[in-house]
Amino acid sequence: MPLFTIDTYHELKPHDQQEWLLTNGLGGYAMSTVVGMNTRRYHGLLCAATNPPVGRVMMVNRIGEMLTLDDKTEPLFELGVNCFRGSIHPRGDQYLAKFDLGEQACWEYEVNGVRITKQVRMQSSQNVTAVHYTVDPGAKPRSFKLMLQPFVSLRDFHSLRRADSSQFRMQAGENAVTVGEGPNEVTIAADAGAFNSEPNWWYGHVYPAETERGQDDLEDLYTPGIFVLEGSEKLSITLWMGLPPNKAGTWDEGPDPVKNSKTASPTLQKLLRAANDFIVFRKSPDGKPGTSVIAGYPWFSDWGRDTMISLPGLLLVTGRFEQAREVLCVFAQYVSQGMIPNRFGDYTNEPEYNTVDASLWFIHAVFEYLRLSKDNASFEEILLPACKKIIEGYQTGTRYNIKMDPADGLISQGDIHTQLTWMDAKCGDICFTPRQGKPVEINALWYHALVLMGMKELAEKVATSFQKAFWISPFRGLADVLDGTRRDTAIRPNQIFAVSLPNSPLTGDQQAAVVEVVRRELLTPVGLRTLARSDPGYRGIYTGDQFHRDGAYHNGTVWPWLIGAFLEAYLKVNNRSTPAIAQAKEWLSPLMNHMNDEGAIGQIAEIFDGDPPHRPVGCPAQAWSIAEVLRVAVSLEL
Repeated sequence: MPLFTIDTYHELKPHDQQEWLLTNGLGGYAMSTVVGMNTRRYHGLLCAATNPPVGRVMMVNRIGEMLTLDDKTEPLFELGVNCFRGSIHPRGDQYLAKFDLGEQACWEYEVNGVRITKQVRMQSSQNVTAVHYTVDPGAKPRSFKLMLQPFVSLRDFHSLRRADSSQFRMQAGENAVTVGEGPNEVTIAADAGAFNSEPNWWYGHVYPAETERGQDDLEDLYTPGIFVLEGSEKLSITLWMGLPPNKAGTWDEGPDPVKNSKTASPTLQKLLRAANDFIVFRKSPDGKPGTSVIAGYPWFSDWGRDTMISLPGLLLVTGRFEQAREVLCVFAQYVSQGMIPNRFGDYTNEPEYNTVDASLWFIHAVFEYLRLSKDNASFEEILLPACKKIIEGYQTGTRYNIKMDPADGLISQGDIHTQLTWMDAKCGDICFTPRQGKPVEINALWYHALVLMGMKELAEKVATSFQKAFWISPFRGLADVLDGTRRDTAIRPNQIFAVSLPNSPLTGDQQAAVVEVVRRELLTPVGLRTLARSDPGYRGIYTGDQFHRDGAYHNGTVWPWLIGAFLEAYLKVNNRSTPAIAQAKEWLSPLMNHMNDEGAIGQIAEIFDGDPPHRPVGCPAQAWSIAEVLRVAVSLEL
């Protein structure tokens, strides 16, 4: 069944806000809106990961699709939708009848009785996109000409192309063309029809999402020519992007990674398919093949914090233990001064160390891996030694003033210039959520890690200090940060981890109080707000330029990944009773519905506005959003 059909409704909204995403397991992707209008600089048919999973280059942005009928040059029917300054042209959405998304994206168009179907698929583990068209004139022969005009930018996926600064080279053949600039090169080859060389530039494409975000929004695109398919009966043509010249493949339906899953639930099938998009190839430091997790599409790379938080949901509850082992072993080999990398450079691929929580989440993920996989060999030989290095580094002190306070055993970190927790928004010299000192979730993770590592005496000391330092009252729960004599009592969701983690430093009554405070002040249908609405610093709408967006990022904006910790904590304090399980399912359902027709279809957004109606914003497809919903869904046996 299609995700939706379009009959007589020809307005772009809401379908210009709906996006589709396909990935290749290397960090590359294809992505655009349902109506085919690129609204972001990151939209395109082939964004290749030239140094997997990073080094991403936007190669082919779109294909202009034109049709003439009955041997006439007019009228010219165009299936695409493009935004230019002050206008949208053409309006191919008026011919769009159906759209569906699975392992490939599928469109059906109806033009004066002629049916055109389009299917887009990325090749697994290759920087290759295939676009397959079928033209069906119907029962009676009817002549047609389908003209396909690829538009190329060949630029870093964060940047934009300008015609006046470009020096493209082009080599054309009978049914293929290669376009290059510098080290980047893309070949577009067809398995039918012919290629007509007509190099040209189209100027002034506007990306409305960039306009809204206060970014540069104007791009020029290069077109090398037009592929032409002519006939009078049902015919097909496939364009292969990224293959060497004249090496076009054969179109088939391709593999479905969850098609044969033993899990019959449609809900879990949908989540499993989404989870698969984030699991990518990365070489280990020794050059051997490995696995990592892309934090989000289209613009994030693989981040240590996101990877470790996502790993239980993406890889452990799904039984993908070998890939989980590879992820953990890759990061274990990068432990430095008691820290795992928070990210790898988009261009250098070198590890960067600038987070206080990623290493503690690593320890949690390691022990969850051991619990579920029973892989004692990898644990003892590789993973446990890495955990010991982390504990030692935090005890003795490491980068960014991360160290254990010997007086109370709690972890302190950072200064006024650093943002080391997951609430890390910073623009210039302004930190929007300054959390230097002793953050509540860091010390909840620290206590949890000490218990896992069997450090009982120190863990008991930390538990006593934790309660004394962070507990406010049953009506306010826990403080967010301690910094010397300063106690930040803002109601934030970070305190929920002191309950949700398997080992809590709080008493049972305190845990129940924290869950109630978070429910009352922060819970929304799509996750937890990052700040109570009653707080003077609350920002309920995430919009504007980077400064204004960063100001709202952790000051009211809703993060769906936090629903996992909240529901885990809620079920714990209610002893997983039947009513509690029913309530947890009810709270989870809006995020499941979000996957059907909002934002990136089949995915869950990074964030939502804090104010109703909780518009999805930020990164359209986020790993830990999917991972935590999937983890809890499995727990609830949805």
